Amino acid sequence: MERETAIAFLEALHRAQGEFYAGGPPGPLRALLAPDVAWHVPGRSPIAGRHAGADAVLAYMTRRRAIAAATFRMHTREILVGTGDHLAALTDGTALIAGRERRWSTAGVYRLHDGRLAECRLLPFDQAEFDEIWSADA
Repeated sequence: MERETAIAFLEALHRAQGEFYAGGPPGPLRALLAPDVAWHVPGRSPIAGRHAGADAVLAYMTRRRAIAAATFRMHTREILVGTGDHLAALTDGTALIAGRERRWSTAGVYRLHDGRLAECRLLPFDQAEFDEIWSADA
């Protein structure tokens, strides 16, 4: 994958996610997702699991938006690109959850197909902390 293509796609995805997480409409985000997209979130929190299909992925993101009361923000640090259909991004997250400012770091491994997101695997740097953060309202 060309580095410029990866950067442009990830910027568009994170911008659409950011707008959605802040309370915006799902349309711009849905346009970047393949209909059969799969989003994998490890752990034991209420957002963990395999979310299959655009509707399920948007439901997962809606749950994150609700837990974070529309305060969730992503801060991309690095984008890693190879020769195939995958790219990876090191991203920090911040949110006000249950009245407490929280911060975490993840690696996201993304697979594109026909210019849309076909799969994402989210890999928290500290799984226990990530589970605690996203379980705050449970």
